[in-house]
Amino acid sequence: MHERRMFELAHALAVAKSRQDVPAAVRLFHPGMVLETPAFGATSRGLTENEKVLRRFFASFPDYDVALHGHASGGDTLVCWGTARLTMTGNRFGVLPNGQRAEIPVFIQFAFEDDLISYERFFFDLATLCAQSGVSTDAVRQRLFPALTGGDAA
Repeated sequence: MHERRMFELAHALAVAKSRQDVPAAVRLFHPGMVLETPAFGATSRGLTENEKVLRRFFASFPDYDVALHGHASGGDTLVCWGTARLTMTGNRFGVLPNGQRAEIPVFIQFAFEDDLISYERFFFDLATLCAQSGVSTDAVRQRLFPALTGGDAA
C-alpha cells in the first residue's frame, strides 16, 4: 500500500475518533483488527471487541480530539505523531479527576490489510495524562495492572 493511502486511512480514523463516531471508525478496521494501548495494558481484537473498547474509551474521555502532526512509513507500516486533547471523566480508573482537559503527545503505529487498518498501537505517557487530570498515576496503575500492583481491574 502506498504511503499516501495509509495516511488517508489513519487521518480518516483520527477524524472519526475526534468526532467520537464509532461506526465510522469501525468501518476503517479490517475484520481482524488489533488495537493495543500499552499505557492501559489493553489489547482488543476483532470488530466487535474494538467497537466496545472505543465506546468505553469515549465514555471515559468524551471530548477526545487528536491532531496528527507528522508521519513516516516503511513497507506496510505507518507511524504518526501528534497531540491528543481529552478530559478524563468518571471513576473508571478508581480516581476522581479534576475535570481539566489534558494535552498529551501521542505516537501511533498502524499496519494495513485489504485497504483497511488491521493494527493500531496507540502510545502516550500515562503519567502525563494523570498529572494533567489531577490524579495519582500510582492509583490508576493499581486499577489498570492489578496483577502487578494488587489493585482492582478497570
